[in-house]
Parts: sequence; structure tokens; C-alpha cells
Amino acid sequence: MKQQYQQFEQLLQAFLPAEQIISDPLRTLAYGTDASFYRLIPQLVLRPETEQDVAQIVKLAQQQNIPVTFRAAGTSLSGQAITDSVLIQLRDGWRSYSVNEDASQISLQPGVIGGQANKALAPFNKKIGPDPASINTAMIGGIAANNASGMCCGTAQNSYRTLHSMKLVLADGTLLDTGDTQSAAKFRNSHKGLLTALESLALQTRSNENLRQRIEHKYRLKNTTGYALNSLVDYEDPIEIMKHLMIGSEGTLGFISEITYNTVDEHPNKASALIFFPTVRTTCEAVAILKQTPVSAVEMMDRAGLRSIENKAGMPDFIKQLPDDAAALLVETRSGCPDHLAQQVDAIKASIAALETVQPVEFTTDPAEYSKYWAIRKGLFPAVGAMRETGTTVIIEDVAFPVPQLAEAVHDLHQIFEKWHYDEALIFGHALEGNLHFVFTQSFDSQAETDRYEGLMDDVANMVVDKYDGSLKAEHGTGRNMAPYVEKEWGSEAYALMWEIKELFDPNNILNPGVLLNRNAHVHLENLKPLPAADPLVDKCIECGFCEPTCPSRDLTLTPRQRIVIWREIARLEASGEDSQRLAELRKEYLYQGIDTCAACGLCSTTCPVGINTGDLTRSVRSRNNENHTKLAQWLAEHYGGVMKVSKAAFMGADLTHAVIGSKAMSAICDTTRKISGGRVQKWTPSMPKAAPKINTQRPVTNPDAPKVVYLPSCASRAMGPARGDEDQTSLADKTEQLLRKAGFEVIYPDNLDQLCCGMPFQSKGMFDAADFKASETDTMLLAATQNGEYPVLSDTSPCSLRLKDNTDQRLRLLDTVEFIHEYLLDRLVITPAKETVALHITCSTTRMGVADKLKQIVEACVTDVVIPEDITCCGFAGDKGFSTPELNESALRTLKPAVAGCKTGYSTSRTCEIGLSHHSGIDYKSIIYLLDRVSQPKLSNQDTTPENKLIQAHTPDQ
Repeated sequence: MKQQYQQFEQLLQAFLPAEQIISDPLRTLAYGTDASFYRLIPQLVLRPETEQDVAQIVKLAQQQNIPVTFRAAGTSLSGQAITDSVLIQLRDGWRSYSVNEDASQISLQPGVIGGQANKALAPFNKKIGPDPASINTAMIGGIAANNASGMCCGTAQNSYRTLHSMKLVLADGTLLDTGDTQSAAKFRNSHKGLLTALESLALQTRSNENLRQRIEHKYRLKNTTGYALNSLVDYEDPIEIMKHLMIGSEGTLGFISEITYNTVDEHPNKASALIFFPTVRTTCEAVAILKQTPVSAVEMMDRAGLRSIENKAGMPDFIKQLPDDAAALLVETRSGCPDHLAQQVDAIKASIAALETVQPVEFTTDPAEYSKYWAIRKGLFPAVGAMRETGTTVIIEDVAFPVPQLAEAVHDLHQIFEKWHYDEALIFGHALEGNLHFVFTQSFDSQAETDRYEGLMDDVANMVVDKYDGSLKAEHGTGRNMAPYVEKEWGSEAYALMWEIKELFDPNNILNPGVLLNRNAHVHLENLKPLPAADPLVDKCIECGFCEPTCPSRDLTLTPRQRIVIWREIARLEASGEDSQRLAELRKEYLYQGIDTCAACGLCSTTCPVGINTGDLTRSVRSRNNENHTKLAQWLAEHYGGVMKVSKAAFMGADLTHAVIGSKAMSAICDTTRKISGGRVQKWTPSMPKAAPKINTQRPVTNPDAPKVVYLPSCASRAMGPARGDEDQTSLADKTEQLLRKAGFEVIYPDNLDQLCCGMPFQSKGMFDAADFKASETDTMLLAATQNGEYPVLSDTSPCSLRLKDNTDQRLRLLDTVEFIHEYLLDRLVITPAKETVALHITCSTTRMGVADKLKQIVEACVTDVVIPEDITCCGFAGDKGFSTPELNESALRTLKPAVAGCKTGYSTSRTCEIGLSHHSGIDYKSIIYLLDRVSQPKLSNQDTTPENKLIQAHTPDQ
């Protein structure tokens, strides 16, 4: 078997670059993991960039009889995107899209994230129909291949119903564009046998009255169990049948290389209400009534679900007193007109006025308020994941019932949970469609636990199918999880028809075999994923992959999910004592893949359902690896002023050499030296800063009545000046002081400034004691300078601001540049917007502090046009990683240059980030302080607009 894959790999090398063929044990495990509770490790992971490459791979796989599986984001829950053979993974080459003139259609490659598609359509008040909860992570290829729906799309706006055309790669490697008449005509000639057989199947199905009625009956509900047999009833043209069969086929019939959707309206006016009912029955009665009203979404939460979030911040106290049978509905209605929206709200409230509710029904149109409601609903799944015992997995199932029988179905599910002792299980879902999700925790560490799970699933299948004739999978796809139950749900005749379809499209069974259709009655109990205890920092990870789009190393090495996967495997091997050689190899490879190339930026925590910051794990491992350097770190911390002098001297020396020999020679010499040294010499680029001049901290007071601010320039600002060739050669510290004085402030510097540091350089390397020492030292100096918090503190570098906020006295009102400008400077300056287009980089720290929107508002007030590159999250410079591991910075910013091609300048809030941004964009990036200073003038009477007491009153700025 191994020899077969080695031969296959050699043949692939004829047309795929080496970096697109992955076979090492660490990455095949990491890249092969998805969000399901199954694990298979691929022999090869391939990353082709074009549909021609995919076609060649599939042709070769046919010749060698090697199965292939297609993978988009890997957020699928039912085991449909894993394999122990060849995994074809979508990366950069699959992210193009185009919107037609009136935005009625959007064409998307399969690697486009669903949320990005909606961002492209937002200016037109349009969106794609499917709206899965994972839309900000899930890619279009997976959304279409699973016929994923969501909270608002129902059955009318899913991929099947909004499909216009698609491009395909079939099992024999043939390319077909169903939207191109020439391609379609050519295909009709070359694949006449396939199309004739498909047409015959459709004719037989429509002629078979019992089967036709069965199909129509099954699709009265949301249903993704098995193939889309409704395509055989809904369409007569075999190409139309073919493309609709592809929807929900989970990569078992072909590869969707592009899909064109008919878009749907995204109404700008929305109103939501969270309505509590005393019983499930009353709740379900309300659902049946609301189905006849102008609602766009009705989400149900049972008492167990409400109990899981009742102690969270912001939850009303009365939730804790709800009766055991209570439930809630989250109702939303939308309209293009505010007046019409108000009428809809009145109609909805009137329709359920006769039903008993726990609290009065109140709708809100405030986005901040209804966003809280949706956060409650979306928090139910992760709430279970966060509470589960270490070593267990969290499973979410997905069934649908006729709405009139919803109350009885909920009761039956609760009875099954009680029978099998799933006491923590909770129910929520898209009640308007009768679609319910139930979530529970499960251990697979013993046969008894596996048997318990099997008993649960058998009982659920019997109840859903035999009693209600419902759907065992409404929107999560069949996968391996429900494949043994497809025949039970559909019956033998429809099941046989599905096998005919599979054999017609994929006669050699090489496309994702075993998924969707599987004659192994126990496939859902095999290849179960181990989730051993690895580290309390990450043990709650459910491997959903929501973190991945934010990670700067996602296309270089590993994502946060993948780092955790490998760390868990290392922990498992250590605990079991097995395969010491594999353990040693993983540990060695993980140093680079998992530790050295992790920016530890923490952005993963902002999208993680359970709030995990994988950077904390990275810093913890670095701390363990650097135990021998603890004393050195403490010495450096205690002599930080000297360290700063050495750093400035190094920048000064590098700049003098640069001035003498020029950029080209300097780059060549430094690159060669770095190569010879094995990467020990730091990376140099023409964007490298000069040494910053010493800050004059003893300027005379010119206006004793002026409001006071304590200014803390970061060590980066104190050491690094502008780059050689920058238009403005003023240092950031001088520019900031200049702007503050322009706005009428007296600027105070803390004592012993050269020695101060937030501790970030030490924390990032796992030197926690030294980091805390520096933060404590800075805290003491700031308290003294501010008169124990009487004056605000301006911190000019966002990463430092974030750390200081978490590690200084609560009396200090420490403000990041963004916060200080937004809170205090905008009102004290006259701004004349410059007529130019600039680029804006929002640092990871700015995002984590929750001030990204304020940063946008500041820059939008200063210029006529702002470009924020869509694919750029953290820049990957990560303090000094841009010098020591420059490939991380390069990978994170690989799409930056074309994105900012029309921009004159770029702005941000971190000096180190700006070095990498300048180098990889071709334009100069600098602090937003420079922009605001350039376009502003002082007001004649600052005191009239912003009284001094606004600065000295005790309050906590908005985060």
C-alpha cells in the first residue's frame, strides 16, 4: 500500500510543485483533521491551484485506483471531509469571485469564505442564500457540497434553490461549465452515455408514482440525507439534473470548481425579540402561528439550553427562575422599509398575543441589542463544549420534523436523552423549518460509551423515521455519521437509486468513498477521534476550525486548530508510551511548525467559540523550552535601559551602512550572511528604521491651565525612527508630542522612561517573570506620573497598550492611540480631509481591544477613501519575528501589495508591524498620528468643546 502511494507521489511531481505535495507525518495529521469526531490520516495532502491540476490528479487517481477526497475549510461535522488516502485541499488559488452588474448573481470559486461573499454583496444589499452558523469560516465549496442552509435561508434560499450554474471536474477528469453553451454542447457529445442514463433514471423516477411521491414528501422538510433525488423530479434536462445532484453530494460525484448563485435580498432594517414561554408545547404552538407571519427567522432554545447560558454576563435574572419545561424563541423580521418593518412587528406580536409568555413581547431594532440575542443563540453549542469533561467530545446532531408535531418530537428527544443518561443534552434550532439541533458530550474511551452512543443514535433514527417520517440530517450533510441510516430513512427503492447515481458518476468509487453511502452498518462507530488531555489552556478546543481564517500562519505552517491537534497527539503518545520514534519526530517538527511560526497574536480567541487563545499555549511551551534562560531574561529586564541603547546603536550602524552601500548591496550582503548563519542573523529590508532620537522629557510648561496627559512612548517608538527615505523624518514620539500640544495638552513623561517596558518582548518568549517585572515597574512609574490616576495615559503602540491594560493598576486610565484620538483629540482639532486613498492595517491588538471600528472612523475622518485589505488579519511581524522568522510576515502579507496598489500611504498603530507592511506593500506605513497631524489644525477654543474635566474625570473608556 505504501509503495502504491509513493509511486502516485512520483507521478504527481510531473505537474505539481513540491510544496503542493505533502506527505510528512505531522502535516498529514494536522491538515487531515476536520470538525467532526472522526479521524483518518491521509497518505498525501495535495494543494493544487487550478481546476486543470485537479483534473490531472483525478485522472491519475483513476489510473492508479487511488481514492481522493476534497476539502474546503473542514468545518463539516459528520465526517465527510476526511480520508486515509489522498486529501485535496483548497488554498490561495481558489479564492476568486465576481459579481455581475446588478448583483443578481455572484460567481465564486470554492475557496471563498461564505462571509467574504456576503461582504462583496453588502454594498448592493444582497447576499448569498445559504447562511450556516459557520459562514465566517466555511468555504463555498463545502457550503454547496453539503447543501448547508442556516438560520434564515430555510429551503427556499439554500444552494439547491439559488443555484444558477457551476463548473465541474468529473471523476474521469472532464471539465464542464454548465453556464457556457459551448462547454455544455461539447459535453453532451462526449458524455452522451452518462447523460442518457441520467435522463433515463429521471424518467423512470417520475414514472414511478410511489417513488416520485416519496421524494416530494421527503423534501417538504429540510433534508440533506443522501443524494438530492428531488433533482430527478424537478428537472428534465440531464445537465440541470447533474448540477443539482452535485449540491449536497459531499464530493462523491465530482468537484465543484466554481458556482454561480442567484443572490437574495439582504434587507437593511431588522427587528428581533427573545420571547420566553412557560412550556415547550406553547413554544411550538407559537412556531406554527409564526410560520404564517412575515418572520425571517424563528430559533428555539429549550430549558437546558437556557440553563447553559443563564449565568453569563448580561443575562436577565428571571431566566434562572424559569420552569423546567420553559423554552424561548428568538424571532427576527426584516424589511427594506422602516415603516413596513414596524407593521410587520405589530402583525407578529398580534398573531401570538393570545399565548401565555413569561415576559411581555418586546422587539428591538437596535443592532447592539439584537446582536446580544443572537450571541445567546449562537453561544449554545460552544457552551456545551466549554463545560464538557476533558477527554470527551461535543457532538451536534441535526434532525427535522413536521412543524405541527414539533412539541411532541422535542418531548420524545428529551425522553431518549433521559433513557441513555445524556443529562447535559440541550436542544435548539431553526424551529420555523422544524429543524432541531441537539448537542451532547460523548466519551469514546470505552466500549460501554461507544455502545451508549450507538443506542442513542439507533433510538433517534427509529423515532425520527418511524414515528415522524422526518429527516435524520436537515442541513449538516450525511457524511460517515448518518451513512448507515440512509436506507432506513429513504427506503430500499430510493436507496438503490442513490447507488445507481453514485456508480453512474464514479464507477470506480474513487471520489470520497464511504461517505454519504456506505454498506458498513457500523462506519459511524469507527475511526473515532481521540481528544486526550494536552494542556488546560486548550483542552476545551472542539476542533471546529473557526479560528483558522484569522491566523497569520494559516498558509505557511499550521493554524491554531492544527497546533492543538498536534499537541494533543504529542500528549497522547507521551501518556501511552507508544511509538517513541514518532513522538520524537513530532516534537522536533513542532518546534518550527507549531512554535517558531506562531505569531501568538491571540486573534484566534476572537473567533473561537470557547475563547481559546492558542498563543497562550505557544508561550507556555516557549517558557518550558527557555527555562535555562530565565536568569538572563531577568538580568535584561533589570538593565533594560542599556538594552535599549544597544538596540539604537544597532539601528544606527545598519542605517549608516545602508547609506554608504545602498539598498541592493545591503540586501545581498545581509541575505547571504543570514543564509550562511543558518538564520541566526536577523533579516534586513530597506524598510528597516533608523535609530530614533532621544526624547526630550523636560520641556517647559507653556500653559499651566492646559489639560494634562501622561505620554508613554513604547520601547519600539523610543528605539525606532522613520525608515531612510520616508517622507516625514520626524520620530513617532516627537510627532505625538507635537500633535498633543497642537490640541492644547501639557505632555508629561513618566520618570526613568528609558528603562520602562510593558513586558511584551519577554512575554512573547515565555519569560513570564521578567515580563511581569517590567509591567510592574512601568505601573509604578505611571501611577506616580498620573498622580495616582488623575491624568490619562496615552500608549502609542497597540500591542503594548493591550498588555498594559491587563497588567496595570485599575486606577490608571490607560488609552491606546486609537482610544485617545477618538475620545479626546477629534473634538479639539479642525480636520480637513485629504483627497487621497490610503491603506489601513488594523493590528491584532486593536481588534482584541475592540477598537477597530473607532480606528476606521478616525482614518475615514482624515481622508476621502480608505482601503482595508480583506484577507489581512495579523501581519505576522509579531514583535521581532519579522526579523527572525521573516517567512511568517511574508506569508501573512502575501496578498497585501495588489490590495493596496492604488494607495499613496498606509497607516497603522504599531511601529514593528509597519516595518513589514512597508516592505511587502511597496508603500510607506506609519502611525495614524502622522495622518491626523497632517490634516488637522488646532481649534481656537479647545476649552469650549472639551472641558478640562473631561480628561480628568474617572471613567473607563469604551473598549
